[in-house]
Amino acid sequence: MDSKLRRTAILASMAVILLTSLLVLYSSWREGSGSENNGYGISSQSTPSQENQGGEEGGLAQQETGTDSEQSSGQIGDDLSAFLRDETFFDQEINPILEAARNQANRLSLVVTSVEKDLRIQIVDTEGQLVEGESFFVKLDGEDEYKDLDQDGVIYIGGLAAGEYYVELLPLEGYRVPVNETRVRVKDKVEYLAIDDISLLIKTEDEIDAEAEDSGVQDALEDADQTEIRELQATTGNTRVGIDVSKWNGEIDWDRVKNAGVEFAIVRAGYRGSVTGSLVEDPYFDANMKGAAASGVPTGVYFFTQAVNEVEAVEEASAVLDLVREYKIDYPIFIDTEGAGGNGRADGLDAETRTLVCEAFCRTIENAGYRAGVYASRNWYNENLDASRLEDYCIWLAEYRSVPIYQGYYQMWQYTSKGRIDGIQGNVDMNISYLGY
Repeated sequence: MDSKLRRTAILASMAVILLTSLLVLYSSWREGSGSENNGYGISSQSTPSQENQGGEEGGLAQQETGTDSEQSSGQIGDDLSAFLRDETFFDQEINPILEAARNQANRLSLVVTSVEKDLRIQIVDTEGQLVEGESFFVKLDGEDEYKDLDQDGVIYIGGLAAGEYYVELLPLEGYRVPVNETRVRVKDKVEYLAIDDISLLIKTEDEIDAEAEDSGVQDALEDADQTEIRELQATTGNTRVGIDVSKWNGEIDWDRVKNAGVEFAIVRAGYRGSVTGSLVEDPYFDANMKGAAASGVPTGVYFFTQAVNEVEAVEEASAVLDLVREYKIDYPIFIDTEGAGGNGRADGLDAETRTLVCEAFCRTIENAGYRAGVYASRNWYNENLDASRLEDYCIWLAEYRSVPIYQGYYQMWQYTSKGRIDGIQGNVDMNISYLGY
């Protein structure tokens, strides 16, 4: 065969091969055009059995049969439960949605506040809750490191110079920490303003040893005499008669209390633990506030203090302000300053420091738009406070005798801790208000 003939034969063979290939491709295209592709290489072709089932299954039917070639090809069709047979679907390493959710769940943030030459750093999760049980470290201005020693999610740093600081949460396995540092200003002096996010520090009694922490002692009992009046007094002129209550009074029937002649109630919002210093909500606070409101009994609030400085007093006032924000407050918000059995963290304060604590509490309350007051016994006012510096606030005196012998000025008088009133089981504190409302 000469070269010309050989070249012609080769070209003819190539043409046949090309034509055959085109026919194969065209045939494949025709077979695939009968189904809709969902963009992921998975066919959603309907079967006659699906089309004939009508609305009994909402127009959708799970395909339970198919040829071996269809099942082996990876085409799942309208089988809505097919993902359950995919062993890799829930693999967090390759499922971007689940991986993102896991990362978000472990993401941490910092809440940093300053009252006076200090920083309180709170480590919170995506729901704004303190993360407990971990030994977190923070670095201040890229140098000094501080550890959450008690693993409560809070790191307190005191004795700082006023100015700007940068706080960095150091990496911890299993968590995603903020990429950027948190910038914060350390205050030079107390500004007597409510602390944001103080709610993170308020505990319930389920979280503490309430028997050890709630150890306040009524100092007025030591000064009581045989003339103490134990019945609800009659009102005269601008006076009003009322009670003060806490968890120690248990469940109260407020309708019966109102019908018995009670005209106001001072309700305990909470206390600072006398051992650890935790801020604790009284377990009956909400029930008492709602019960009194429903029965038409005007209310005020008090908080038992164990603050040892102005910073802690601002914290206590902030806690009360957070707790009362849902309620109408008619009477003052009081700081209750008395002993805690001799072993309380604030029992040893001198009169100057204790007076500063009361002033800081009251100023913070009044800066928030409420009227503030101080509760103490006659002896406490005389010996443990500079009462003359507190007379701008409502003075609530505890003195258990028929006629008080306290020489200072007061607007409310707690005249007994052994009163009895319909609607309350056991003893209850009774008071006379001279506030005129």
